[in-house]
Amino acid sequence: MSTIASLPLFHRIAGQKVLVLGDGPAAEPKRRLVKRAGGVVVDDLARAVDEGVRLAFIAYDDAQACEVAAINARCAGMLVNVVDRPELCDFTTPSILDRDPLLIAIGTGGASAGLAKHVRLRLERVLPDSLGLLAKALEAVRPALRARFPDGADRRRAVDAALREGGALDPLDSDAFQRVDAWIGGEMPPTQGAVIELVLTSEDPDELTLRQARLLGEADVLWLDGAVPSALLSRARADAERRVWTGSSGGLAGVKEGSGGGLEGAKTAPDAGLSLILRWRPANPSEVR
Repeated sequence: MSTIASLPLFHRIAGQKVLVLGDGPAAEPKRRLVKRAGGVVVDDLARAVDEGVRLAFIAYDDAQACEVAAINARCAGMLVNVVDRPELCDFTTPSILDRDPLLIAIGTGGASAGLAKHVRLRLERVLPDSLGLLAKALEAVRPALRARFPDGADRRRAVDAALREGGALDPLDSDAFQRVDAWIGGEMPPTQGAVIELVLTSEDPDELTLRQARLLGEADVLWLDGAVPSALLSRARADAERRVWTGSSGGLAGVKEGSGGGLEGAKTAPDAGLSLILRWRPANPSEVR
């Protein structure tokens, strides 16, 4: 299984106390960050321990002072971030692209804050300011969407169809937020599922085609024909069901099998969502790890 170095989480701290230690230029950005998220800054370790604070930022100029404070805070049950000392950190802070309420966090696990910043700056030029308005508009129609599509899988497919590139609500279209009401009230394509076969020849995710990457991100069920590398499976939805392909359709509705037990193209699968048959056929089997 492909692993990640850190578990990305969005932590709500509005009204909660957060310890920030340090007086130098490294500490002030952490204070601003805590306040921006609605937190209350505490600057005394003993008080933080007494009041049950659970998050701590440590930004002393002195390395030894940072180490001692980190040990004391961690022993008190706090999760600790020590500025520029990733080896002492329980968590790191990402570079943030803010399209409220949409947040994109870019982190390197402490490897290079500069790299994270410049990736964010590139994305700033690509992603329209109206993304936040689109998010708010979609939130406003959630009750109507639930009423129209009581089944969660049907809702997801309807939203996926609207938000994909060129869809009615393409996120990179700066006017998409203005069409949300018309979209929810208008005609939508049926949510009939489909079965699509993908032949994968490289274990490098960067060699996936745009279509393959999109389908992996949308599929409800993955049928694995061969030892599909975990690096490729990591591009799929985390909640997608995974099944082993045994040479037959295994009950996939509407799938027509060929003489060799394979699939003849993409077939419809009513009410089955999107199923992918992932055929692992490495171009150079001897080089596959």
